[in-house]
Parts: sequence; C-alpha cells; structure tokens
Amino acid sequence: MTRPNRSRENPAPGAGTVFALRAIGLVLLARWLFSMAQMGYGAAFSAMSSSPWASVNVVFLFLLIVLPGARARAERPFHPLPQRLRQALRLFSLLGLAFAIWSIGLFAWQAGWHDTVYAVTETNGWLVVGPALYAAVLWICRPRPLWRTNVAARRFAIGRYAIALDAAAQTAVVWIESRKLGQYDMRELSVKWPPSEAIETAHPLVSEPATARRGPAPAARLPRGGGQARRSHVELIWDSPAAAGHNRQIVLRAALVKPGDRAAARALDAALEQAKA
Repeated sequence: MTRPNRSRENPAPGAGTVFALRAIGLVLLARWLFSMAQMGYGAAFSAMSSSPWASVNVVFLFLLIVLPGARARAERPFHPLPQRLRQALRLFSLLGLAFAIWSIGLFAWQAGWHDTVYAVTETNGWLVVGPALYAAVLWICRPRPLWRTNVAARRFAIGRYAIALDAAAQTAVVWIESRKLGQYDMRELSVKWPPSEAIETAHPLVSEPATARRGPAPAARLPRGGGQARRSHVELIWDSPAAAGHNRQIVLRAALVKPGDRAAARALDAALEQAKA
C-alpha cells in the first residue's frame, strides 16, 4: 500500500508540534544572545563557564532546536518525538519553569510589586513571556497516547495508553505514549473494572451480557449530574492459558478522567467481546 505524498498544504500529523518546539527554542536562543550582547560576550562566556545552570540551558536549547530523531508520522500523530527526547524536554522545561518562577518571585518579594512591574516593562514583558515559554514546552510534551480513539479503525486511546486491534491477525498492540508494551492475542484480553471502582449509574451503551459478565455490582451511588456512567479506573487483563506465569496479568490500568476515555473503554470492551464470539 502506497503512502500519500505529504506537501506543505497537507503536512503529516505532528509537524505542527515539531515546528512549535523549534520556534520556542529559537525565541529563547534569540533572547539569550540579546542578553549576552548587553552584558558583553566576554563577560557572559566567563560567567557561563562557571554556571551549571548555563550548561543545563545550553543542552535544553540544543535539544529544543535540533530535536534529534524527531519526525512527523501519520501513524503517530501525537508523538513525533522519540520517547527519551520528550522526557528530557519535559524535565528541562520543568526545571526552567521552576527556576524562573523562583527567581522572579524572589525579586518581587525583595524589590516590591512597583519595581517588579517596572522590570517587566523594561524587559518588554520577558519576565512573563519566559516562564510562559517553558510552560508551553512542558504542556506540549505532556503524556499523551499515540492517537485519538477511532472505533472504525479499531484504535483506542485511554489516558496515555493506546490500543490497536488487528481483526485479521486477531492481535492487539498496546502502547504507553510512544513505547510499545507488547502484542497480545485479542481473545486473551478482557476489560475489567475493579469491584471497588464499580459503575455508579447504568449507561444505555453498556450491554446486558457485559453487565452479567462483570457480576453483580454493589449498591449504586447516584451522582449529582446523573445520567452517564462514571468509572474511576479500568484494567486490561491478559489471561493466557498457554503462557505460564502470565495468567491474569494486568496489561494496563488507567484512570478514566475524560468522557472520551470512558467511551473508548466501552468500545474496546465491545470489540474484544466481539472477537471472542
């Protein structure tokens, strides 16, 4: 099967993420060079040579601009970056954000709000924009699944986990962010909700066989909003009689925070039950 050619008018999913990260890195680098020019490059390099924080920023800017191994791919729309690169950027941006907030807060506490507002205007708002850029990198590199849920394509996303079902080969591949957890037989997988995390209210999309399979639920507790079923956690169980020591193994356990996670869990449950029929 040939892949469609990607053009500038139709870029591959994830190209925007790569562009945004490189743009943030270039803005931070331009501001850093501007500050060095005001201070004097000789004095700036002398101060940087004895500053561990400057070394951390150099590594962070290098990773942010070069993005080694980053490539936009249609099969990984939310993860154009390698997993280790994403984790490194997340760590460095968190450190940069914490240091920026601490230094600005300390300056505001010592100098007062009047001098702080004056400093913000003198730096053209950089005291606000700088921490916002670190926060933007932290948000872009947040834990996400590989894709959104697409029931027709048999792709499901629950929390930061992604599950792809292959009906022809009867296999299921599970990913945590961009790292592959394993490949399993669809007929050996099942979706379970722990008894302590039982359904609060009945949902019309939950079938009667599925309810009977899970067993009698404890007394239902009606939420204030009513209506939609709410489950705090869901588990994907691998029960393989042929794999010694792997019976009833929990492949994933994810929190159902968003309504889309709950809908994906119900759709995955129905697809696995259909594969067993």
